[in-house]
Amino acid sequence: MQRLPRSEQEKAWRAQALQVGEEALRAGKVGVILVAGGQSSRLQYEAPKGFFPVGPVTERSLFQYHAEKILAMEKKYGVVLPWYIMTNIYSIEETRRFFEEHGYFGKDPASVHLFAQRMLPAVDDDGKILLETKYAPAMAPDGHGGLLNALKSHNLLRDMRLRGIEYLFYFQVDNPLVKICDPMFIGCHILEMADVSAKTVKKSHPDEKLGNIGVLDGAYTVIEYTELLEEDKRRTDDNGDLLFDQGSIGIHVFNRAFLEAVVSGESRLPFHISHKAVKCVNERGEIAKPSAPNAYKFEQFIFDVFPQTLNICVVEVERWQEFSPIKNKTGPDSPETARRDLRNYFGAMLEGAGYSVPRDDNGNVTWNLEISPLVALGAQDLGERLPADFTPYDGLVLEA
Repeated sequence: MQRLPRSEQEKAWRAQALQVGEEALRAGKVGVILVAGGQSSRLQYEAPKGFFPVGPVTERSLFQYHAEKILAMEKKYGVVLPWYIMTNIYSIEETRRFFEEHGYFGKDPASVHLFAQRMLPAVDDDGKILLETKYAPAMAPDGHGGLLNALKSHNLLRDMRLRGIEYLFYFQVDNPLVKICDPMFIGCHILEMADVSAKTVKKSHPDEKLGNIGVLDGAYTVIEYTELLEEDKRRTDDNGDLLFDQGSIGIHVFNRAFLEAVVSGESRLPFHISHKAVKCVNERGEIAKPSAPNAYKFEQFIFDVFPQTLNICVVEVERWQEFSPIKNKTGPDSPETARRDLRNYFGAMLEGAGYSVPRDDNGNVTWNLEISPLVALGAQDLGERLPADFTPYDGLVLEA
């Protein structure tokens, strides 16, 4: 595992990885996979989650942030990055219209590929299939692990191979801080000759809802937070640190050839059960969406491909720079915390470029700030773009 670098040797290794990743990007060997088929049950958001307005000032959608990051990387490395977006059958046409209405956010429509994942019935506590209407079962997406079935059924791995794509950068729609196609991460993957790579962050507390990467019976695996025993969550090492202190954040690099081998083989990903609120016909024959979990969904998880290889690279990154998911309506991992973390990220960019921004006693930026990825992806880019007489202010929006 590559922990956050502390020694000069470790920093030099990441610098080398950066160069290797940049070479792969310039050579057109990288594609982008976004999984966006969830139903936002915890967020209680009726539209596809990618539509969610997360921008602290402009209310930019998650889809727009992701698209602008990809565009910025295309411009920087002089390539077109094919973007494969997995939705579900209920949201795919709505998502397509959203992209069309926004001109694909400036990205070439021919390089954006929307496809739907498989849907499976949801059941109640007695194992009976719930009804979405009086005449149709309630269906739910088969999880981000359903990506493998979808790639195979839509023949997308062949499309990737024909485009010369060797490495696939994978991420989930709800994280506005994700560094899409991070060249350092891609380079780590290549240098380690890995089939699969994963980013992790140090867990904020033992009960944080993040899976833990480890070795079980000689094979790499991820133990979901719902499946980790309570006593294991709190186990510590000789230094008093959590034994399971690294949380997987759903950011991966896959070798295309590895995924081709997986989907062409006989092995199948297991199904996991999740307890969620699902819209269904109630006892009075009325269609209603409950506020509390009422159904069990069957989902596959993409990290269940881990045991099928010994060539795995795990890279620890800084949470404040790369991870602030929108999962819940309020509280932790909510729109409020994501906007706070975006403000802090933009503030840090300004500080890194030599400007001052106010922060409260907790270190949070108090100004509303927003910087388009098309303006800058980091402090160095930002410093080179801003005029000499520039002065930041509350409510600042920097657009391309």
